[in-house]
Amino acid sequence: MRVLIVEDEELLADTTAEGLRDQAIAVDVVYDGAEALYRTSYTEYDVIVLDRDLPEVHGDEVCRQLVAGRVSSRILMLTAADQVDEKIDGLSLGADDYLTKPFVFGELVARIRALARRSASPLPPVLERSGVRLDPHRRTVSRDGRGVVLTNKEFIVLEELLRADGGVVSVENLLFKAWDEHIDPFSNVVRVIMATLRKKLGDPPVIETVTGAGYRL
Repeated sequence: MRVLIVEDEELLADTTAEGLRDQAIAVDVVYDGAEALYRTSYTEYDVIVLDRDLPEVHGDEVCRQLVAGRVSSRILMLTAADQVDEKIDGLSLGADDYLTKPFVFGELVARIRALARRSASPLPPVLERSGVRLDPHRRTVSRDGRGVVLTNKEFIVLEELLRADGGVVSVENLLFKAWDEHIDPFSNVVRVIMATLRKKLGDPPVIETVTGAGYRL
């Protein structure tokens, strides 16, 4: 899941982002409406957490433009106003959900996950290749019938390799899918994940390194 937080209260935005990252959610943060529109023009998000009272471009206008542009992202609007009329206004602009500030962090996470399920494309029940079987709904993995326990990052990386159906997946794409914009593009985290995946999946090796291009299964 990839989430964009649009919030001009920088401390709130940053602490919320850190909390979501602890929940294994990839998060980007911007502090004004203009930057939000720019960021969404080239990055696809599952959920956009959008503060209504924003500088540069008001949150209402950001929402209006996103809906008009038919972005696939679900929009969760935040506001300090808890009047029913305010909520109706926000939803009438095309927001998918509404949450007043201050909010309980657990509720925010639950709402984000619920919206992400609504925005997700239908998934095949099982992905399978070379004896590796991954069930994205049950979050289970096996190799030749033997159960394999993976971390969240390992699961995401393996899922991307399986979805490629034998094609090469670049390091950049894996970083984008499993981490977020703050990851160092020169980091060796993908190489480390590949080493642990190969060890857990066992012999014979099924993950191939394609020099200068990436990895394939």
